[in-house]
Amino acid sequence: MLKDIKAKLDKEVLSRNSSTELSYDKPDPLLVATRYKDETIALICALFAYGNARLIVKFLDSLDFGLLDESDDEIARALGGHYYRFQKSDDVVALFIALKRLKDIDSIENIFYQGYKKEANILDGLWNFISILENINSHKSRGYSFLIGSIPKKLSSAGTYKRYLMYLRWMVRSDSIDLGLWSSIPTSALLMPLDTHTFQVSRRLGLLQRKTYDMKASIELTQTLRGFDEIDPIKYDFALYRLGQEGLL
Repeated sequence: MLKDIKAKLDKEVLSRNSSTELSYDKPDPLLVATRYKDETIALICALFAYGNARLIVKFLDSLDFGLLDESDDEIARALGGHYYRFQKSDDVVALFIALKRLKDIDSIENIFYQGYKKEANILDGLWNFISILENINSHKSRGYSFLIGSIPKKLSSAGTYKRYLMYLRWMVRSDSIDLGLWSSIPTSALLMPLDTHTFQVSRRLGLLQRKTYDMKASIELTQTLRGFDEIDPIKYDFALYRLGQEGLL
C-alpha cells in the first residue's frame, strides 16, 4: 500500500516541480517570495501565509519591501494603512521594524543554525529565532503575537508552526519551487509544514495516524515520509498541499 502511494507521490512531485505552479491562477505566497530571493522578504511572505491564498498574495503585493532599509518613522508612515486579518497596521509596522533591526544583528539563517546545531534539531533553531525576534521589538498585541509565534512550554502543547516550517522548506530546499538560499541546514532536518490540506490528505492516504492537528502530527508525518526519502522527506509537501487544495485526491 505505502509502496504504491510513494510511487504516485513521486510522480506528483515531479509534475509539480515547475515554476508554472506559481502564478496568479495558482496563487501562493511563494509567488511573491521568488521575485526577491531574500531571506527576510521570504519570511514576511511566510508569516502572512494564512487564510485565502489570493488575498495573501494581494496583501503581499501591496507591501514595499524596500522599507526594510528605511527608518522606523518612515516604515510607520508608509505602512500606516496596511492591515491583514488579525494584524492591524501597527502589527505590520512592528514586524518590518523588528526584521530591519534583525538585519543589523545577524542573518536569519545563522540565528536558526545557532539553535539547530546544538542537537541537530530544527525546532531548537526555531525557538532560538522566535526568542530573539520577541526581544528585538517590545510591541505587544494579539495580532503581532499570532504573527511571530511563541515558544511552547512543552512539545505536547505545540501547534503546527506551519508558516515557519514552510519558510524553512523554502530556504533549505532548492528546486524549481523552493528557493534554496541557505546551506547550513540539511534537507533531512526539515519537518512537515502541516496545514489543513496536507493533514487531511495524509490521513486519507494512511501516511498519518494521529487525529490531532499539532506538532506531533507534523513529526509523525515527517517520519513516515523519511521512509520514502530519508535525505529529503519534505519534498512531498507541495504535492500533498496541491492535491488537497485542488481536491484531486
